[in-house]
Amino acid sequence: MEKSEATTIEVAETSRERKGKAPLLAAPVPADHHAKAAGNKRGVAIFDLILRISAAAAALGATIAMGTAEQTLPFFTQFFQFQASYDDLPTFSFFVIAMAIVTAYLVLSVPFSIVCIVRPVAAAPRLLLILCDTLAVTLATSAGGAAAAIVYLAHNGNSDANWLAICQQFTDFCQRVSGAVVGSFITVALLIFLVVLSAIALKKH
Repeated sequence: MEKSEATTIEVAETSRERKGKAPLLAAPVPADHHAKAAGNKRGVAIFDLILRISAAAAALGATIAMGTAEQTLPFFTQFFQFQASYDDLPTFSFFVIAMAIVTAYLVLSVPFSIVCIVRPVAAAPRLLLILCDTLAVTLATSAGGAAAAIVYLAHNGNSDANWLAICQQFTDFCQRVSGAVVGSFITVALLIFLVVLSAIALKKH
């Protein structure tokens, strides 16, 4: 009887140990969950494409507005004229070049955005877009910020540095450069949204 009870206790303990050490099986993820995640990422990719096209249009408008900013004040003689042009200031020239680069990038990035719509779970094109979008944000911000400082001086001047406000005379010129700066800031805002959307799309569901 003692051997039988000992054998029964050992078997019970062994079964308990095996039961405690049994591997836990993960519950299978339902197929509709993956389909829903892919659908959400596809929706984000479509919104990304719309914002990308809008940002390209804003950057193009800013580039054209600044690149065509020029005004000549009318005077009685042709030999004595006051003229203002964007290429008179290196800051505005840099603005045109930088925003032209941003515009070209946004146009070239549209096919990659379409790829993200067709293949919403692909991570490689989304990683490329988020990297290049960040660089574009940096370039557009530097160009817009530098141009905004010059536009502020053109509107208000600076008596300490003997900078005269020229916008009272060159009204058309100042309107165009001001509009270009506003367009660049719109581009920056849209690019920031694009970076955020790419980060959301890369998030695992």
